[in-house]
Amino acid sequence: MKILVTGSAGFIGFYLAKRLLEKGYEVVGIDNINDYYDVSLKFGRLRELGIAEDRIDYAKRAKSELFETHSFYRVDLSDSKSLNDIFKREKFDAVCNLGAQAGVRYSLENPSAYISSNLVGFANILECCRNYEIENLSYASSSSVYGLNKSMPFKVSDSVDHPVSLYAATKKSNELMAHTYSHLYGIKTTGLRFFTVYGPWGRPDMAPMLFTDAILSDRPINVFNYGKMQRDFTYIDDIVEGVVRVIENPAKPNSQFDYLNPDPASSTAPYRVYNIGNGKPVKLMDFILTLEKHLGKKAKMNMMPMQPGDVEATWADTAALKRDVGYRPSTDLDKGVGEFVKWYRRFYSIK
Repeated sequence: MKILVTGSAGFIGFYLAKRLLEKGYEVVGIDNINDYYDVSLKFGRLRELGIAEDRIDYAKRAKSELFETHSFYRVDLSDSKSLNDIFKREKFDAVCNLGAQAGVRYSLENPSAYISSNLVGFANILECCRNYEIENLSYASSSSVYGLNKSMPFKVSDSVDHPVSLYAATKKSNELMAHTYSHLYGIKTTGLRFFTVYGPWGRPDMAPMLFTDAILSDRPINVFNYGKMQRDFTYIDDIVEGVVRVIENPAKPNSQFDYLNPDPASSTAPYRVYNIGNGKPVKLMDFILTLEKHLGKKAKMNMMPMQPGDVEATWADTAALKRDVGYRPSTDLDKGVGEFVKWYRRFYSIK
């Protein structure tokens, strides 16, 4: 199977591409390598996949020096022409769309980036799947779609009609767009609601990296909602295992679909939505304590109010994922944070 992974210079995309290559699949990566965060981290991930920075030109195929079955294109998903050219040339069997403008808070500052990448870009992916007869599409959604919902744990059968950030609204829009293409064209689409992903090679705009950098630099960390937050921290290896299983088990129609009481996470079309989370919400202050333990250093804290667009707690119900693909994430926070800290010290040459 030849698989397209968009966002392959990103955190989850990099790990997914690597896992698929190790399993023997042919993988083509796409990423625009934007400067939302430090591009040296993105190029570092690509080097781990054998893609040298000096061999990357826009819309040109770069071959991996480490994996015979891997190649990469630097392309923006909003560039419909280049994307169509790649689909026509490569003839994919499956697509996993992880390319998106990430970040809840940044969506308040630069909404147009989210429209271009998460809506226009995703529409281009759907059109390419339709035009080039690709029936297997999985894509990143987000736990942020649950918005104002405080019924815990979050179930895929819950309503997600009250997002509190534009980022969340674009992710819900992706799910609606995917359902339409599943219904009209029979494309097997699966949306994956990721819950607070962390681990080595993580994003610098997320708490593990922000906190670690500040603690080791003797700067205070910003603790929002005065520490009264909970997150369902999910280790990157668990996320990727869930994604691989979904790719290998494309969505099927729900033969028991009830038109009078419709299930939001399935359809008469080959459409599914799953949560991928650890299923164990962690108090923010407990996360900080775990990080302090592995860093061997106490944090200085700025206790701050809740930020616009944020939510107090997340907690994934993963029963549907377990039922359909036989998997439930399980990595312990202490182990995951330990692995992250070891990588951080090695990557940034900190003893």
